[in-house]
Amino acid sequence: MSTTLASPVRDPRSGAPDRLSLVAGLAVATALVLVGSFLAPAGLAARVFIIAGGTVALVVIVLAARAHVARRSHRRATELLTGFIEKDATPSFVTDEDGQIQAGNAAACVQFGETEGDTLAAALRAFFANPSAVLYRLQCRAKLDGAAREDVVTRQGHLRLAVHLMGDQGFLWRIEAMPARPGATRGAETLPLAMVTLGRSGAVLYMNEAARQLTGGRVKTLDRMFVTLPVRSGAINTLSTADGPREVIVAEHDNVGGRREMFFIPVQGSGVSERDAFLDSLPVAMIKVTPDGEILRANRQAHRLTGLDLVPGATLDDIMQGLGRPVADWLHESAAGQAIHQSEFLRLTRPDREMFVQVTLNPVTEGGQPRLIAVLNDATELKTLEAQFVQSQKMQAIGQLAGGVAHDFNNLLTAISGHCDLLLLRHDQGDQDYGDLVQIHQNANRAAALVSQLLAFSRKQTLRPETLDLRDTLSDLTHLLNRLVGERVTLTLSHEPVLRRIKADKRQLEQVLMNLVVNARDAMPEGGEIRIDTQVLHFDAPLKRDRATVPAGEYVTVRVSDHGTGIPRDKLHQIFEPFYTTKRTGEGTGLGLPTAYGIIKQSGGFIFVDSEQGKGTTFLLYFPVHEGVEDDVPADRAPAVAAPPKHGEGVVLLVEDEAPVRAFASRALRLRGYTVLEAESAEDALRLLDEPDLSVDVFVTDVVMPGMDGPSWVRKARETRPDVRVVFVSGYAEGAFGDSQPAVPNSVFLPKPFSLNQLTETVHQQLH
Repeated sequence: MSTTLASPVRDPRSGAPDRLSLVAGLAVATALVLVGSFLAPAGLAARVFIIAGGTVALVVIVLAARAHVARRSHRRATELLTGFIEKDATPSFVTDEDGQIQAGNAAACVQFGETEGDTLAAALRAFFANPSAVLYRLQCRAKLDGAAREDVVTRQGHLRLAVHLMGDQGFLWRIEAMPARPGATRGAETLPLAMVTLGRSGAVLYMNEAARQLTGGRVKTLDRMFVTLPVRSGAINTLSTADGPREVIVAEHDNVGGRREMFFIPVQGSGVSERDAFLDSLPVAMIKVTPDGEILRANRQAHRLTGLDLVPGATLDDIMQGLGRPVADWLHESAAGQAIHQSEFLRLTRPDREMFVQVTLNPVTEGGQPRLIAVLNDATELKTLEAQFVQSQKMQAIGQLAGGVAHDFNNLLTAISGHCDLLLLRHDQGDQDYGDLVQIHQNANRAAALVSQLLAFSRKQTLRPETLDLRDTLSDLTHLLNRLVGERVTLTLSHEPVLRRIKADKRQLEQVLMNLVVNARDAMPEGGEIRIDTQVLHFDAPLKRDRATVPAGEYVTVRVSDHGTGIPRDKLHQIFEPFYTTKRTGEGTGLGLPTAYGIIKQSGGFIFVDSEQGKGTTFLLYFPVHEGVEDDVPADRAPAVAAPPKHGEGVVLLVEDEAPVRAFASRALRLRGYTVLEAESAEDALRLLDEPDLSVDVFVTDVVMPGMDGPSWVRKARETRPDVRVVFVSGYAEGAFGDSQPAVPNSVFLPKPFSLNQLTETVHQQLH
């Protein structure tokens, strides 16, 4: 290591460069004088060049003189600084702007070793972590104030770093070892008073021997040292020690660099009793209170569970709420022995998060005074599960209500649309009432579509599953989807080259895709792109996500994604609830996603959603691959030719408890030439069939009726009439009833609402 500053810290204006500048200037001046002498006959021009040459020579001589004076001053300052550093017992360095060491004295060589060519940060890295940040901070302050200093806690003790700005020549650093407290005659390690040094984040940087003995060992963070936070300076705080909680008075001192020093003074006579020490050792949160609710003592687990400062004098009512009655009444009843061991669930008043506890009060006597021991258990997860269970019960109740309402409404729609069909038979298109009847019929169909949404949500609609190729389904639907999204939104389809088939109801699947695309369009009011991607995935193990488990196997996935406003994270779990919508009032019914969810689940699939607010939403649909034989004539490819009304002969037994539906159905069948026998209940139908001479060709019966239901009376009637065909009609879905019993042979299902032609065509097909 060099111990002189003369060589490494050199004036950039001295030496060979200055001599070259002087020679160049004199050469220019001489050239100008020579040119002037050659131009002597010219007169004025010659004098101009001679004067210019003399001026340049004079300027060069003046600059050379100033440079010589500056070099002498720099050498004198360098000699003084070199002598000062060399004789200084404190390690000193001279660095440049980048922290590169230019020189150091003998003390620095002894303490830090050979550092020539290194940076000051590298030399100090063996003493404390991240010295670069400290050096940069001091260097910036020195540029502003001319000098700066800071005390740093290291593994070997305290170091004081001092820096002085040397103008353009760099920085002078002095690194001085000093006791823990300035001016102290003994180090902090020998102090009888417990002392710790803390960093900006609350990490314990240093503990003296007294602090280690008090706490029982080395502690790394402040929250492990104290029972409750924050620590109150100048007040009594509870310290966690090896022998249990200990009350100490804390005195805090702010040090430079954002560090803090804390001194602990144990409170005389603050030792805990054996009972209190036993309470602190228990793994259960316990609080000792008076019958009035005043907190006398709280063990360590209670402090951690509540996250509050349970100091003596606080009340139980301050930290808990939600009992539904005054806490004081509950406490007095427990103290009097009237509500012993009765648990209550209360919500803690924690500022950071919502938390519930189960509290049990136990009366005790201490010093002849009644006391209560409150035992606390974390019940947050239990209350969360309870809320989810209540929500699932609510959803189930809504589903049952929707199914019941839909069933009754389907009966009304059947009567309305059926009698409208009867009226249309008696009016031709030229009649003035024909248009009104058509409007009634169309609105009845719209009402039927709304009812189908309710049934889809409650998963009680009748599906017509068929083997589908999603590429063909989406291709047929693209024209309608492009009309739905409008001009500012682009719809992009992407398919996997080899896509497996699925089995689903095409009409209902199209309804799901339209709902998702419309929602994506509404989430992008300024326009954008909606992507629909299809893919085949194979799961070797079950996929668990969002409290659902997708069994292992092969699935066809449909991904519908947008780049719209997104859904807030706290509302994601509600989007499949009925009548819940994130749209503005009047812009959504809240039935689109619940309907899609019901259709997907009833089809045996799964639907998941990923969304980030401000970035977009992605819906992911999983459909199991259909391994069966493909349908010979899929329903969507069958010829859509309306068959003409057929007249038939035969006897039909019509069993329907709804009088309007029974009246319409009987008239419709009689108009087609059938003989109709009516019964308003299953019991009436069985009484009619007791007549042995009565011949019946077809049973048309409702499924749900007061008393005996449709499948039950049909099975009983077939004991004596096994060849009779059956047509079941219902406002519920096919298979929604009698799942545990075998299907009725030679029977078909006709969902309500049905039209006149649908009823007569179904009966005709059963007879032939």
